[in-house]
Amino acid sequence: MEVNRILMDTSAYSAMRRGDGRLRIHVQEASEIYLSPVVIGELLFGFLGGSLLAQNRELLREFLESPRVGVLILDEETAERYAVLREYLRQHGKPIPVNDLWIAASAAQHSLRLVTLDDHFKHVPQVLLEYLDPRG
Repeated sequence: MEVNRILMDTSAYSAMRRGDGRLRIHVQEASEIYLSPVVIGELLFGFLGGSLLAQNRELLREFLESPRVGVLILDEETAERYAVLREYLRQHGKPIPVNDLWIAASAAQHSLRLVTLDDHFKHVPQVLLEYLDPRG
C-alpha cells in the first residue's frame, strides 16, 4: 500500500465537514492524516461563534480519535522553518496569514502533503500542496 500522508488545514477540515466529496476522497485514501495545533485552535475558535458548539467539538473529538489521525507538535524546528518561510515570502512580496505560515512550516517539516482550499499556499516553497479550488 502506498503511503499517503496528509496535513489538513482549517479550510480542508471545514470543507470535509460540509460534505465536499473531494475531501472525503482525500481522507479515505490517506494512510495518515494530521492536524496542526494551529488548525485545532482555529476550529475551536470558529465553533465558539456558532450555534453548534457541542456538536462540532464532538465531531472534532471523534475525528482526532481515529487511529489514522494525529496532531503534530510545534517545536524548535517548526519555528526555524516558520521564520525562513516568512522571510522568503516577505522578500517576494507574498505574505500569507501568520497561522497559515505555522501550518506550512509543519507540512514542510514532516514532509506532509498539505490539503487546502486556500490558494495563497501556492506561494510557499518547500510545501507539497494539494490545492482544491473552493469553487469546485
